[in-house]
Amino acid sequence: MQPDSPNGNSQRGESFVEALSAYSRFHRAQHWSGTFGEFLRTIVPGHARLLARSSHEYLWDMLVWFGRNAPAPAGSAGNGPNGAPNGDTAGPKELFRRELFGIDEPLGRVVDYFKAAAAGSDVGRRLLLLLGPPSGGKSTMAILLKRGLEEYSHTDEGQIYALQGSPMHESPLNLIPNSLRAEFRETYGVEIRGELSPWARDRLEREFEGDFLRMPVERIFLSESARIGVGTYAPHDPTTADLADLVGSVDLSKVAQYGDEGDPRAWSWSGAVYAASRGILEMIEILKVKREFLYLLLTLTQEKNVKVSRFPLIYLDETIIAHTNLAEFHKFLQEKENEALLDRMVIVKVPYTLSYLDEARIYAKLVSAAPAFRDVHMDPHALRVAAVFGVLTRLMKPEREGLDLSKKVRLYAGESVEGFAETEITRLRNEAPEEGLTGVSPRFIINSISNAITRNDKKSLTSMEVLLALKDSIETDARMDGKTKKLWIDYLVLARKDFYNRWVKEDVHRALFASFEDEAQELLDKYLDEVEASLDHREVTDPITGESRPADERFMRSVEDKIKVSDSGKLTFRQEVVRKAMVAYKAGEKFTLNSHARMREAIEQYLFEERRDVLRLVTSAARPDDEARKKISAVQDRLIKEYGYDEHSAREALSYVTTLLAQE
Repeated sequence: MQPDSPNGNSQRGESFVEALSAYSRFHRAQHWSGTFGEFLRTIVPGHARLLARSSHEYLWDMLVWFGRNAPAPAGSAGNGPNGAPNGDTAGPKELFRRELFGIDEPLGRVVDYFKAAAAGSDVGRRLLLLLGPPSGGKSTMAILLKRGLEEYSHTDEGQIYALQGSPMHESPLNLIPNSLRAEFRETYGVEIRGELSPWARDRLEREFEGDFLRMPVERIFLSESARIGVGTYAPHDPTTADLADLVGSVDLSKVAQYGDEGDPRAWSWSGAVYAASRGILEMIEILKVKREFLYLLLTLTQEKNVKVSRFPLIYLDETIIAHTNLAEFHKFLQEKENEALLDRMVIVKVPYTLSYLDEARIYAKLVSAAPAFRDVHMDPHALRVAAVFGVLTRLMKPEREGLDLSKKVRLYAGESVEGFAETEITRLRNEAPEEGLTGVSPRFIINSISNAITRNDKKSLTSMEVLLALKDSIETDARMDGKTKKLWIDYLVLARKDFYNRWVKEDVHRALFASFEDEAQELLDKYLDEVEASLDHREVTDPITGESRPADERFMRSVEDKIKVSDSGKLTFRQEVVRKAMVAYKAGEKFTLNSHARMREAIEQYLFEERRDVLRLVTSAARPDDEARKKISAVQDRLIKEYGYDEHSAREALSYVTTLLAQE
């Protein structure tokens, strides 16, 4: 990663200031406080539905709000608000879009959970448990939900009110007596479901003589740091964990003051479940806690109340999202007495991504956040080749004929693979549902890259240096057995041979020929002419001699051989190419290399083979003359200016490709 230019920094700075200004205008919330009577007269009319929302409804509305206010994707005409497909959950997933990559399916299930719970189904009475390997995105998902709630509460749509001073931030509507709630429902069309807490009942009687219209109300803004509507619990030592961490305990310092342990003022309302009331509670490593913790949480989720000594049932409305790792979950499954607990959970598996393109985006995000990386240049394939290795460790060896691990990696990345349709991805996932739940974590790979940067004084990192850093990390990892180490090193070799070699050869080839795109397009047009003539059983007019001749089968096969199109499959392949060309023609577009990924690969390989000797001459001259030196310099400059290399990585790429050619 290279430092930005002053002009680039200035433009980005102005853009950021504009973004901050827009954010401020959009989230400039109106603070409000008054009595419950004033609240009924000025706030409730026109906002009753918003004020009576459950925590699940509030969370769902937050997700929808983020989806509606996200930037519209290109070509989204005819969709719902801001490009979200009508009736789809793509919009509500926007909250996670910038931070989580390659786990759309788990995110979809999480979104479906909140949608169903908000609709009032029985799903809302289940605890949401995220299950997956470490560094897979579970914590990030929970954090994004918490931060989303905090931001949403500052908007007009996210306005939320509470009894002033309540440690549970309880809804003011809970003040309305049960005998008047039917009339409230008829008047405003919403149901009141909550009950006053012991704290609120005590204050109402003691300070306001039961006159609930005088009870003070205020608008609140959810905040984890302020312990308002957002809570987090992480067990430190399960053997010494105290239930008081969740539900509080008697405050002995106040017992003498109030004279009764049953006085709500003598109770410490600092438990995590009170902090999270009206919002969300994140339970970290939930299966490590004692069983009594789980029963309390599941009862809270199912019945919306908790029971603590000296008080009647305390009503609490909050959403609990928990997460744990696979080892703890498997241990939990082995204990039969946990079956009832499992039945009251909605479990969503959150595996590692199986697309190396999405995996590389994860690394890019982590790299951009680390100060040590900011002045370091990485060649354009450094993160991608590390991502290929990461995905390889997570896959099961395919048993289907003609399918190997490299092809599987490419299919999962959405690339075209001969003999396998795009729909094969669904079948492959169904055949190996556990893929992605094991393997290397993004954290392991980022640590390896960080070590490589620390040892490198050039402020430049190549793909080969990344692979060597990963090899060193594997060999020195005390947690791995010898068999796993050997297997993972084999995956590094596979990532280099089947992916990096192809990528770097393509870069050098394109950089070597300034007219590559024009030349390649001419070759594509020639291939298309020959194929159409072959399929129509007609002759081609030679552009040079003007004579008619049969379609050049030898030329067509020489192109098709580059992507291993078999003789028996050539007719199907040619028909597919012509069909795509016709689609482009009917749409008023030119059929180009970008119109067909496999044809692009074939044309590139064809041109590369034609220029192999020239490339050897340019890149391997031990003592190049002025002409050769100019060619080498031109190739390096083009790699730097057009393909994302720097001087060090461009030189290394040329040297590496020369070595590859010498071996062929």
